[in-house]
Amino acid sequence: MQYIITAYDGTDEQAIDRRLMARDEHLKSVEKRVKDGQHLYGAAILDEDGKMIGSMMVVEFPSKDELDNWLKVEPYVVENVWQKIDIQPCNVASIFR
Repeated sequence: MQYIITAYDGTDEQAIDRRLMARDEHLKSVEKRVKDGQHLYGAAILDEDGKMIGSMMVVEFPSKDELDNWLKVEPYVVENVWQKIDIQPCNVASIFR
């Protein structure tokens, strides 16, 4: 099943610092999931000033349980970067794959 993940960072003064500290590990985990076919697309969400305030991803996992298991070890979750996460099932059209 495919899912759209929309995740927003905290809004406190340390939010961008947490994101930047966890970013390398996050990107390494994304790279692995791309190779495994689990991470289809992704982008940083920016505010009007171009500052990163969250993330958008399209991922694919066999089940919601497996998606939940990934979130338990995702660096942006572990390091408290993402503080609001919305998960919606979706179906990416084959033209985009």
